[in-house]
Amino acid sequence: MTHRIFCGRFLKAAYSLSFLSWLVGCGFATAANAQSCGAHGIAVQVLGSGGPELQDKRASSSYLVWDDGRARVLVDAGGGSALRFGESGAQISQLDVLLFSHFHVDHSGDFAALIKSSWFEDRKRALPIYGPEGNDFMPSTVEFVSDLFGDKHGAYRYLSELLVPGEGGSYLMQPHSVAGSTTPTVVFRNGDFTLSAVRVIHGAFPSLAWRVEINGKVLVFSGDTNGEGQGLVQLANNADLFIAHNAVPEGVTGVERRLHMPPSVIGQIAADAHVKSLVLSHRMLRTLGNESQTESEIKKRYSGSMKFANDLDCYPLN
Repeated sequence: MTHRIFCGRFLKAAYSLSFLSWLVGCGFATAANAQSCGAHGIAVQVLGSGGPELQDKRASSSYLVWDDGRARVLVDAGGGSALRFGESGAQISQLDVLLFSHFHVDHSGDFAALIKSSWFEDRKRALPIYGPEGNDFMPSTVEFVSDLFGDKHGAYRYLSELLVPGEGGSYLMQPHSVAGSTTPTVVFRNGDFTLSAVRVIHGAFPSLAWRVEINGKVLVFSGDTNGEGQGLVQLANNADLFIAHNAVPEGVTGVERRLHMPPSVIGQIAADAHVKSLVLSHRMLRTLGNESQTESEIKKRYSGSMKFANDLDCYPLN
């Protein structure tokens, strides 16, 4: 253990020196210069607007909540989102909390890459991580983080100092498994924002939808769900922005329908919840190119603002 910590710190120092040299060569390009979303007020940036397919040429699901130019909340970390996170100008050291809807690869695959990046930022405060409980198909949030960074059996146990107390890391991850309920439940409060979750149905996989209330604005992230029940409607009630996943077209049946909600269901939830603005994300090959039909089905039920998300799109809520 001591040898691993020593080696880790040695590598960190070497990497940091190389990184500093690179910054000097680049004229000290800063994240502030790169970042353009949410410089003033609250905004949501879509880091990943796609699903698990690589052919859609999109990063997988991930969303970043900005507050006056500071990255506060990250929701999901699908494949490709770590690169988009860097392109956004955000820093892991800024985050107050990281949320997972569930642990399918297209929602969690870049988590380890983000944590590795944080190692170079010398974050000094704990990083709370919230996600669902586990079952026979999926690990719990606590188990998922431990499987990656645990000191004895973690896949990346050379970074266990960021999870295990007493190993001398600059900060510690604090994973929490949320049981979820059929009605929204407050999970976390931190001064000027509140996080609530509700259990949603995504086949047999434990899944959560999230509500972020921050500085008078309400943002809701559906995650993957078939839309059954009233929990998501309650969670999204009067939301300023509702990001819903458009993974299947209208008329879909079988396993796809048991996992995801078609446009008509998205529209009905948005209407029943009286959301002010709707953004469609998690756009897969089976829905890309069907935007006209999707919009038509949604507009039969919901008359508010609606947009289709692309990677790095920014939605300010001023």
